[in-house]
Amino acid sequence: MKKKFMLFLVAAVSALALTACGKTNEGGTVAVYNWGEYIDPETLEMFEEETGIRVIYDEYETNELMYPKVAAGATKYDVICPSDYMVEKMIKEDLLKEINFDNVPNAKANIGAQYWEQSRQFDPENKYSVPYCWGTVGILYNKTMVDEPVDSWNILWDEKYSGQILMQDSVRDIFMVALRKNGYSMNTLNEEELNVAKNDLIAQKPLVQAYVIDEVRDKMIGNEAALGVIYSGEAIFTQRENPDLEYVVPKEGTNVWIDNWVIPKNAENPENAEKFIDFMCRPDIALMNFDYITYSTPNDAAKELIEDDDIRNSNIAFPDLSKYQLETFSYLGPDGDELYNNLYKEIKSAE
Repeated sequence: MKKKFMLFLVAAVSALALTACGKTNEGGTVAVYNWGEYIDPETLEMFEEETGIRVIYDEYETNELMYPKVAAGATKYDVICPSDYMVEKMIKEDLLKEINFDNVPNAKANIGAQYWEQSRQFDPENKYSVPYCWGTVGILYNKTMVDEPVDSWNILWDEKYSGQILMQDSVRDIFMVALRKNGYSMNTLNEEELNVAKNDLIAQKPLVQAYVIDEVRDKMIGNEAALGVIYSGEAIFTQRENPDLEYVVPKEGTNVWIDNWVIPKNAENPENAEKFIDFMCRPDIALMNFDYITYSTPNDAAKELIEDDDIRNSNIAFPDLSKYQLETFSYLGPDGDELYNNLYKEIKSAE
């Protein structure tokens, strides 16, 4: 859910650039809707060169902003990249098309078995989605500003760090932190547990410097905050830029997520969509995307191509998941979504 959330709101950027270069689209088009800064642009050019299919490319910032646009059907996309719980929601609402895996041989050949198994939590028969990136959510902290062990979500409520804490401006992620802190499931619909989490988050507000998405990365790199909730892929990037930063998965547990390629049911070019997904599952292409966005790849063949031993054996990029208490977000249903959203509004409006 995850992701270099630096949104540039670029629509059809690839199409415009390539038209200017005089390239044709004899293979038709494929309309892709993806997270901001979540693919190596060079791979799009390579796909167009190899297939003759023109890529029309749009970006979004969160699952919740993507969903209504796709559900309304006013703009028809051929490939989108929702997170696990959103895939589950879209399957239940009959918004996705089954993938013909005969046309996507690289997916079955190169994606690790453990990721297909994990995907069954939201796509029970592995019929609608192909894993693209995965990771965890944890705490990024500055070792020069935090002089104690960081192993618990509780540190985000420590008054010593007032004005130095960054929280995710995301309903599910912010509640995940407070729920896991209290030993509750991140998918709970128990209103008593949710109210405990809500009250904790309201009590935390005076300590929080900002509720952010992509800004957490830049603020932490720039030493503007001591602690921030961040996605593991972002943590890899930030450590490259600032060696004083460290990433941990708190002992109470966290979310392990998978973002996935899917094909909307109203896609106008489903065959081109399958060609695009298959291309993205090619080991060399998956490696390019991993190098560019630094989010963990489920492509085992691509992982074997990583030349840097430190990255290939990184506990952030490829952790031993058996060491942590992990959950995957589930779709909560319309009533559950409304409950969480209303509680989030209470948090944001609290003085």
